[in-house]
Amino acid sequence: MDRDPAGWVRAVAYEYALSPWHRVRPRYRHAEPPPADAADRALLSVLLDLPPMYRRTLLLYDGVGLDLPETAAETEASTPAAANRLLHARETVATRLPELAAPEELHRRLAEIAGAERLRTGKPFLIRWASERRALHWTRAAMAFTAVFIGITSLTLKAAPDHYEPPLAPGATVSGLPPKVAPGPLSHEELALRARLRAATASGPERLVPDPR
Repeated sequence: MDRDPAGWVRAVAYEYALSPWHRVRPRYRHAEPPPADAADRALLSVLLDLPPMYRRTLLLYDGVGLDLPETAAETEASTPAAANRLLHARETVATRLPELAAPEELHRRLAEIAGAERLRTGKPFLIRWASERRALHWTRAAMAFTAVFIGITSLTLKAAPDHYEPPLAPGATVSGLPPKVAPGPLSHEELALRARLRAATASGPERLVPDPR
């Protein structure tokens, strides 16, 4: 069992929220509506302008209330690096929102915003059922993709040539042969022969017709 279940949930939720796969899902293509309060919108704008690791460090330390070593461990950074990120994030917030320059005031404001959210959690058996269904769907998709890949590979191996075929040599000009001459006009003798052949019987000229005698 994990010694820090809450930390594990926060880490997994953070990775899930920033997953790039959400960009291709229709339900996550549209941004959520901003808060109704102007002060909340201003603070949200400042937090979103921070680098992701700076924003995570600030929310864990000043929002959740973790100490510096726990914040560094959860963000997978050293304690000096986490402290440096926290100082820079506080400086950015204090520059744009001077009323939150004090760490106590910033912590109180973040706690108020977190307490105002009403999260709806599903029942355990529904969450488990949805998770198992999703896992089954991806398993079947992976099996189908593997079968298609194996089929395409087998077809490629069967259709691929199994021996080397040298390329055809380019054509070369043969010297010494007379060029082809196109047929010219018929002579008088050839015209007369053609007319005589056409005027013969339908079964052929007399010299080709067998004599029944």
